[in-house]
Amino acid sequence: MIHQYKNNGYDIVLDVNSGAIHEVDDPTYDMISEYEGTPKETVISDICRKYPKETKEDIEEAYDEITQLKDEKALFTPDPYKDRVIDYTKRPTVVKAMCLNVAHACNLSCKYCFADEGLYFGRKAELMSFEVGKKAFDFLIAHSGNRRNLEVDFFGGEPTLNWEVVKQLVAYGRGQEKKYDKHFRFTFTTNGILLNDEIMDFANKEMDNVVMSIDGRREVHDHMRPFHNGDPTWDVIVPKYQKFCAEREALGKEYYVRGTYTRYNLDFAKDVLALADLGFKEISIEPVVAPPEADYSLREEDIPTLCEQYDILAREMIKRHGTDKDFNFYHFMIDLEGGPCVYKRLSGCGSGTEYVSITPDGSIFPCHQFVGKPDFKLGDVDSGIVRDDIVTDFKGCNVYSRPKCRDCFAKYYCSGGCSANSYNFTGHIRDVYEIGCALERKRIECAIMIKAACAEKDAKSASKENEKTA
Repeated sequence: MIHQYKNNGYDIVLDVNSGAIHEVDDPTYDMISEYEGTPKETVISDICRKYPKETKEDIEEAYDEITQLKDEKALFTPDPYKDRVIDYTKRPTVVKAMCLNVAHACNLSCKYCFADEGLYFGRKAELMSFEVGKKAFDFLIAHSGNRRNLEVDFFGGEPTLNWEVVKQLVAYGRGQEKKYDKHFRFTFTTNGILLNDEIMDFANKEMDNVVMSIDGRREVHDHMRPFHNGDPTWDVIVPKYQKFCAEREALGKEYYVRGTYTRYNLDFAKDVLALADLGFKEISIEPVVAPPEADYSLREEDIPTLCEQYDILAREMIKRHGTDKDFNFYHFMIDLEGGPCVYKRLSGCGSGTEYVSITPDGSIFPCHQFVGKPDFKLGDVDSGIVRDDIVTDFKGCNVYSRPKCRDCFAKYYCSGGCSANSYNFTGHIRDVYEIGCALERKRIECAIMIKAACAEKDAKSASKENEKTA
């Protein structure tokens, strides 16, 4: 499968099945589109006619290079997996990551919150006890098999509302590492309201990553993420985030600021750049996923505008590359050389199998976005997983079990997308969320183009440096 596109002056050809990426000139680009199924003489004649300034010899040479790339399995590569794809439903269940919902409560009233302002559609706020959290750690260790590195994300609601228990659970986890030959990688996600020096110091010592929620520009953020009484929150959190991020950068610790864009800020590139201008180097602004009737939900007619915003953002990132205003945008970060293993490329995040979410009362769900949906309750920390049928269903989620993914060029990058989004919009975990797919395809195109443009920019800079020292 071949995917070709033009972006920001670059002609890019992606050989989907091998992952090979080629940045080519216009004649070669058009030649590749004709190559298969058309006689060589016809292709060369067509390209000579379309590009009269090119010599026939050069065009024939380009054709032969395409043939060589095909022989080397870097173009027109057959699908290596479709006829021998693993039956993942028969794989043993090894849990390696856990989202620990330590607080079904929140001190904000975010309008787009998928978790019903942290309550997850429950009737009252609820905080996880240390005893339940301890059982959750024991469950993870017991079901992790031979896997040594395990991940725990302290989530909510707002986890700082239950910070003493978070600290106790981190200490408990550390105490189990040597005993069971495990290593915990801890993360926590916060809205920043309760951040203080004590929390930051502890996180800088124990948390491998920190996710800080902010939607970008002041007016955008305050509109969607107010206090319960409607008061704004941007001024409360930004100074704390700036201090926290500066500390983590100095320590070489990971973080990112994460926001959500909605129909109220279709010009979301401005929000990403506003965060970059505040000094944040690791940024994610993600599209809201909301029912069509919500006034802030994204619609099909918004896709062209949103794709243009990704182009604007990509061009600005290239412009800033190599300067002190450089930053990373989460959705443009693609590893083109190694990337995820084959299993992950085909099956995705592992929700319901390798990854679970555990609630304050000890219930186990496939992931945080399925929490509160009784049909997806897998079990609890006392009884373990008792709904093996649900686990088996999630094990079967891969790009070949989703008909709409099979012929999509993005399938090995997105791995079929989010099962929760698919379920919420179609009623099935093996379908797709169409708007999300369109935006993912655009992000992948931009990410590949950025790699090409930045490599070219780096090469030019290196050449200038060499000239100076020659």
